[in-house]
Amino acid sequence: MLNLIRNEWMKLWHKKATWIMVAVLLLILIGISGIMKFVESSFEQPENQPSWEEDAAQNQVFLKEELANPNIDDATKKQLEKDLAISEYRLEKDLEPMDPTGREQSILDSHLMLSLVILLSVIAAASIVASEFSQGTIKMLLSRPVKRWKILTSKYLTTLLFALTLTMISFVASLIAGYLFYDSSGGEILEYRNGAVVEVSYWGRVLVLYVLQFVGVIIYTTFAFTIGSVFRSSSLAIGLSIFLLFVGPPIVLFLSKYEIAKYILFTHTDLTGYITGNLYVPGMTWTLSLVVLTVYMLLFLVISFWSFTKRDVTA
Repeated sequence: MLNLIRNEWMKLWHKKATWIMVAVLLLILIGISGIMKFVESSFEQPENQPSWEEDAAQNQVFLKEELANPNIDDATKKQLEKDLAISEYRLEKDLEPMDPTGREQSILDSHLMLSLVILLSVIAAASIVASEFSQGTIKMLLSRPVKRWKILTSKYLTTLLFALTLTMISFVASLIAGYLFYDSSGGEILEYRNGAVVEVSYWGRVLVLYVLQFVGVIIYTTFAFTIGSVFRSSSLAIGLSIFLLFVGPPIVLFLSKYEIAKYILFTHTDLTGYITGNLYVPGMTWTLSLVVLTVYMLLFLVISFWSFTKRDVTA
């Protein structure tokens, strides 16, 4: 199996398109950071800006006024109480929040750029099987004394390894861009957990956000791999995957009032919502997300392997 994966890995990196994708990823990530910094520096900062302590005090007044409203629902009330507790803790311990324009916040938010990794991984996953048919090399590939499921497994694992590589490149590029274009501003991350406010490790939070975002990369990569291997068309797999990447979240938001929204795949492709608090559908749980994602993943893989191993595969 390792030899098969090594062979697929070498074939992938022998393509000029692979190197072009990496170059595009680096150019966009570093370029966007440079452009954003240039735009920020072109605006004059207003004089006599309030300190973070003054902002926190004003925020507390606002939160208390909202909590005094008898018409707010229980979920909103709980969130306001958590926000108030965090604000009070920050002032009491003199813990400055991160500057939205600082290096730390830039690196923390860089996981959002993994949508680019999804696009590039989808392209690789969609073509790794379909290209064997379009180039007429499938017969030669299957003539080897290796079971079909092993061949498909090696291709699938290679696409995941490629997606992981792009994710690591994205992280390193974001670090480089952060240190090149932004100044350090410090700041602490606070979180309300188990009835108390706790201080969160900065690099630990960065790692968690990247890991959770990478789950979405795996899901879309697997979907593109399935479509490409079943329909033997990379263009269909790429087009459909990218279409669902952009259309999926709006569909979930539209159906968020209904129970069925909890069982739609796209509701669970962005697990960072459990950390940031920005969940598409209220009432979601980690267990539900893991179960739904596991079911969809197994479904995609079963369809892929059944199609490749049982159907008459011809060039």
